[in-house]
Amino acid sequence: MPLTTTGELVGRAATAGSAVASFNVITLEHIEAVIAGAESVNAPVVLQVSENAVKFRYGRLLPLARAAVAAAEQASVPVALHLDHVQSDTLLRQAPDAGFGSVMYDAARLPYAENLAATRAAVDWVHARGLWIEAELGEIGGKGGRPPLDAHAPGARTDPDQARAFVADSGVDALAVAVGTTHAMTTRTAALDHALLGRLSATLDVPLVLHGSSGLPDAELTAAVGSGIAKVNIGTALNIAMTGAIRDFLAARPEAVDSRGYLTVGREAMTRAVADIIGTLTAP
Repeated sequence: MPLTTTGELVGRAATAGSAVASFNVITLEHIEAVIAGAESVNAPVVLQVSENAVKFRYGRLLPLARAAVAAAEQASVPVALHLDHVQSDTLLRQAPDAGFGSVMYDAARLPYAENLAATRAAVDWVHARGLWIEAELGEIGGKGGRPPLDAHAPGARTDPDQARAFVADSGVDALAVAVGTTHAMTTRTAALDHALLGRLSATLDVPLVLHGSSGLPDAELTAAVGSGIAKVNIGTALNIAMTGAIRDFLAARPEAVDSRGYLTVGREAMTRAVADIIGTLTAP
């Protein structure tokens, strides 16, 4: 079906009190697995390409973006394409022509005033071209060169009053909030500050986004949606599934050289992970 937009999917989820799953993709196998997993549970999904993924692909956005668009157009469920954690204005300006309907502009590493100014400029540029834009406020850490941190340290979390001002002054369409998660966690031991999340949800009039969601156990993911999260970002969980399956395959078959064998089991493992995560987000 035709490519849809992140804004449409997130808006629909926010209205329904649910969340759309947004998965970071690095290879064609990631793309195929995310779509297959979403199709298996008949749910819409967002494919996210991060700036780090673009760097991995020799700094070239179009090859992976073109593959994502082609796969999305053949999917039986609505699929959107989102450019994630953009810090480079050069990369930002490639988004519209590459098929992206949305971006996450990441200036959260900067002091508040600089974050606001940079985000406001990105919002103006993106909105003039009809794209939806997400930003981040608070210290989530573990992404874009930022080291892992104590997600519950003083000052790490998003302040509701500051967030209200940031959203009003920047004009963003959605806000990623720091409420207890960290990017790139390989254990599912994170715990959310649900009281803070509730205050943010009550304070802000834009959809809330949860980054670092791979570190959350199922119950926390379900509770996050109940507390107002409308977009849930997942990346590391797919890489854990893929790497584990490939490692087991090669350990059992040390003579294997055909990459199709181990990429198949890696893709299948990611497909199951996608279906399980979406099922958790939509659990009653």
